[in-house]
Amino acid sequence: MSDPRDLSFSRWLTPLTERVLGGGAITRDDALRMLEASGAEQFELFAAANRVRAAFQGADVHLCSIINAKSGRCSEDCGFCSQSAHFASPIPDYQLVDGDEVVRHAEAAKERGSQAFGIVAAWKGLKKGKQLDEVLDRIRAAASVEGVHADASLGLIEDPEIAAMLKDAGLHTYNHNLETSRAHFGSICGTHSYDDRITTLKLLKAAGVNTCSGGIFGMGEAAADRVDLAFELAELDVDVIPMNFLNPMEGTPLEDAPLLAPMDALKTISMFRFVNPTKEIMVAGGREVTLRDLQPLMFVAGASATMAGSYLTSSGRRTADDWQMIRDLDLEYREPGQPRPPNEAAMLGHAPEEADEPGAIRRGVRFPVLNRAEL
Repeated sequence: MSDPRDLSFSRWLTPLTERVLGGGAITRDDALRMLEASGAEQFELFAAANRVRAAFQGADVHLCSIINAKSGRCSEDCGFCSQSAHFASPIPDYQLVDGDEVVRHAEAAKERGSQAFGIVAAWKGLKKGKQLDEVLDRIRAAASVEGVHADASLGLIEDPEIAAMLKDAGLHTYNHNLETSRAHFGSICGTHSYDDRITTLKLLKAAGVNTCSGGIFGMGEAAADRVDLAFELAELDVDVIPMNFLNPMEGTPLEDAPLLAPMDALKTISMFRFVNPTKEIMVAGGREVTLRDLQPLMFVAGASATMAGSYLTSSGRRTADDWQMIRDLDLEYREPGQPRPPNEAAMLGHAPEEADEPGAIRRGVRFPVLNRAEL
């Protein structure tokens, strides 16, 4: 096999893009070369990734929101996380919120235009008993809000019966990030294994729950680690890939880690789009501090979704500013409760023919009216 670096970037990227649009795949060497792009090559890469996103995901943007439903005192030692009991981070500390609070936050998520609402709890995982009963009640509460999917991120799951119970309670999507590559994981977490995380995703998928898994970038990993994570997620066939960028938190082992350069973050998004062309790629935590003024380029570089509102222990930016960004990019909005039209291209493994002539009027786009300052 010839080295992709033997060709000029343009001569290499153009047929590669056509291959992916036709249902083909890229290699690890291809992915690494994308991360090595420099100068004008970077913008060629973004444009190509944008073509892939548009072909397989269309022009509509998916938003999701979360609630930090239980904060602090987590038994795990993930080095990026301010909720770990192993570190002294100045964060709120509270037990699982009640069902009324979940409904209030789910309604606010719907109001800001989010199609999905995730219940996130800081603990190792779920076991049968009172804790699980309470969680099932909160999922039912979120599922009662018409128009938003009830999602959750509740740690490790080892029992297939628990996965089935979550599904029966109305759970739509379960998030459990791999965080980084297998090779780098031991540098980030020592209280559970990479395979524990993979087992959790497989159990939820077997139960018929959509899976959401991605990582955090800027934790000292090498370019090869980012590539390995992208291919691991492709092999697991997860439905949504959240891409977070480390926002160093006080008191954690990574509090002094340097921020990832904005262009490196954007190239990583593009590479993930090429490796996972048909998947929802969501840019989430850390986008404000890492991308700064380049945030709009995350969609140009291949992302198809983002998180609206606050994160777990840090605040996001105003939803009104996010919607202005989406309008300015001439992207489309999918209202809560309205699924993306069936993507025949993704099912068939190739890109569709262009449906509209250049300059044609896009289908009706209705943006939410934001009345509340906290949005």
